[in-house]
Amino acid sequence: MAGRRSSRGLGVRLRLTWRRVSRWCLALPRRAVERWRASLQVRVVTTALVVGLLAILALGAYLSQSVRDGLFDRRVDQVLLESQRSTQETQSTFTSASAKDSTEVQQLLNDTVLRLQTGGSGNRDVFLLKPVGSTSAGSVTDAMSAANYLPLISDSLRSQVESGTGQYWQSVGIPLADGAVEPGVVVGSTVQVPIVGTFELYYLYSLQDDEDTLRFIQSILLLGGVVLLGLVGVSIFLVTRQVVAPVRNAARVAGRLADGHLDERLAVRGTDEMATLGRAFNGMAESLQVQIARWEELSSLQRRFVSDVSHELRTPLTTIRMAGDVLHASSEDFSPGARRSAELLRTQVDRFEELLADLLEISRFDAGAVGLEAERANLSKVVDDVVENVLTLAERKDVWVSVQLPAAPVVADLDPRRIERVVRNLVVNAIEHAEGRPVEIAVGGDDDAVAVVVRDFGVGLTEAECEHVFDRFWRADPARARTTGGTGLGLAIALEDAHLHGGWLEVWGRPSRGAAFRLTLPRRAGIQLTGSPLPLVPTSDVPRSWPAQAQVELGPMHGAGADVTSGPSALPDLTAVAHHDDAGHDEEAP
Repeated sequence: MAGRRSSRGLGVRLRLTWRRVSRWCLALPRRAVERWRASLQVRVVTTALVVGLLAILALGAYLSQSVRDGLFDRRVDQVLLESQRSTQETQSTFTSASAKDSTEVQQLLNDTVLRLQTGGSGNRDVFLLKPVGSTSAGSVTDAMSAANYLPLISDSLRSQVESGTGQYWQSVGIPLADGAVEPGVVVGSTVQVPIVGTFELYYLYSLQDDEDTLRFIQSILLLGGVVLLGLVGVSIFLVTRQVVAPVRNAARVAGRLADGHLDERLAVRGTDEMATLGRAFNGMAESLQVQIARWEELSSLQRRFVSDVSHELRTPLTTIRMAGDVLHASSEDFSPGARRSAELLRTQVDRFEELLADLLEISRFDAGAVGLEAERANLSKVVDDVVENVLTLAERKDVWVSVQLPAAPVVADLDPRRIERVVRNLVVNAIEHAEGRPVEIAVGGDDDAVAVVVRDFGVGLTEAECEHVFDRFWRADPARARTTGGTGLGLAIALEDAHLHGGWLEVWGRPSRGAAFRLTLPRRAGIQLTGSPLPLVPTSDVPRSWPAQAQVELGPMHGAGADVTSGPSALPDLTAVAHHDDAGHDEEAP
């Protein structure tokens, strides 16, 4: 039993090891490509090696072909010259021979074959053959040194030799006992034999020595090419290292500068181009450090000035507030002009206090003195409270507000006070710019994020205006009066609040089609956002609700899955909630 468990465990380990090796092998090409893309030095060395390899292969192929052709042509010329001389000597021997019968002629042929076989520059086989169809030779037979090589003499060569008067040759492959084949050449011509007449004389030369010489030369060329390619690769590596190393060092120092280490500098040696680049880089870094130090000092002075002025203004503002309250309390006894002045004074003092509060808040953001006090909270409850508080403004502006809440609570780690301030700012701005058209609010969430989208159908924004909508004290239309007493810092503070939560605040707008703001927050503190559960760009220019569809007053948290509307003409006794069932049909509840 224990043996089976041990075998099973070994099999599991082997399978796991095989899977790891397979994954590593499959990932190796991808890693190589990533390495090639990420390193300039690797790309340069690889390119140089590929180009060098192609050049060496082309040169090696050309040299090998030239050497082979030269060796073959030289050897063939040598063989033809030697065969011609041997044939002339043989013919002289046959002419001076005194053979009187067929027996003596046969012996003469055999002796000639033996003499010719050893009379060349190397071992060669000799064949003395009767012409095809000849009857004059009588009982004289063919004489040859190697009968097994007789099939190498082709019929076409014999036909040329028989019909011609010169030498003819042909390349052949000589089979060996071990199955290998070595190159060879067959040279043929005719001679006149006493008594029997014309015979064909053939020489079979082996070119194996020349083949060995060619292979030796090719191996030398291959070895030289490999050595040359290695030298090229090492040279290119060293040259590119001299260029890439300073560039990498400059990139490292630039990254350190970007991280705020302004004292980082490049080490400069010599007077070459890289040294000139290093000195220019250090000069740029020095200039940047001086400029950034000046800007930081100026920014610090500005933040301190704003903070000090805001704090110093609180005391006289408190006094003005007390005097204004006294005047407002006694305004019934004033003349109409004085009563109006008391109202304006109180309104502007409220706005002044709001501006001071925003200035103090933005100065704390600039100083980095703002901390996040997050807790588990329901974003739907926050949105519902905000909408309930702005109903008076919506009725005054004759704007219908539609809120779409999901069926389940949208819970996330957030600071309810700050998020309520962000949503209130977005909703108030939407009502302010809706121009009597509806304002739609949607709340949604997924596993990683929660979001609120506030959409109006008013004047809208251009793409250029969307880029500046979060700038401090920026207004799309400077001629337009702030009827709700805004300070010009609301969206800038809202953006800082979103960033404090690790979230996004985005805007979309088109002229005459309205604008949409989307606040996206992570479900849990520390989650990096990769997307939003709600779309920013609207899919339709038609509002979900309109006064002709429903006239209701929004109450606090009417329940999950509510899609409710509110408007200036809604009455408390007409309150209703429009629920969405699973099929998407609306049901009206009393």
